Amino acid sequence: MALFQSLQRLLNTTRIFDFLAPLALRLYLAPVFWMAGTSKLADIESTAAWFGNSDWGLGLPYPTVLAWLAASSEVVGAILLVIGLAVRWVSIPLMLTMVVAMISVHWQYGWQAIADSKFCLFNCSDAQEAAERLSAAREILQQYGNYDWLTGQGSIVILNNGIEFAATYFIMLLVLFFIGAGRFFSIDFWIDRKLKSQQ
Repeated sequence: MALFQSLQRLLNTTRIFDFLAPLALRLYLAPVFWMAGTSKLADIESTAAWFGNSDWGLGLPYPTVLAWLAASSEVVGAILLVIGLAVRWVSIPLMLTMVVAMISVHWQYGWQAIADSKFCLFNCSDAQEAAERLSAAREILQQYGNYDWLTGQGSIVILNNGIEFAATYFIMLLVLFFIGAGRFFSIDFWIDRKLKSQQ
């Protein structure tokens, strides 16, 4: 029992650093949403066309409205995540964006973002086919390309485009929704502290 209490006291001393987890989540997610949002805004007409076209796009209703909503929530969300303002509130539209992305863009490709025949949750025949294509691509590049240069900063992969990344971002946002922006390095913390001091 004494050992348990000692370990619990030791664990409690780490609470002074509990602001690091939400700060890390915010700073990790901000560039993800900034890049996604600004790339949509850079060519909003093409984004809206892709959102609306059912032949080569997503076939969503009200594509122009949805394109603007997605792009602006990602850009504004990225800024708010960095400064730690309204983090719990901005997590909601960003989570909705991730759910829409998972269902309309990534679901058909299964779980994995990068195809890997060694690990497969579902849609395993596609993963095996991707592995065969990857092997063929490597052989072609080794024979006809400068393979050492091409792979000098990473391996050649086959993008599977599954829900893995969107689901991960959703979970990270869900954590921020429940725990908030964290102490010290967020405007939310200082606003809350000011309001409590006035009561």
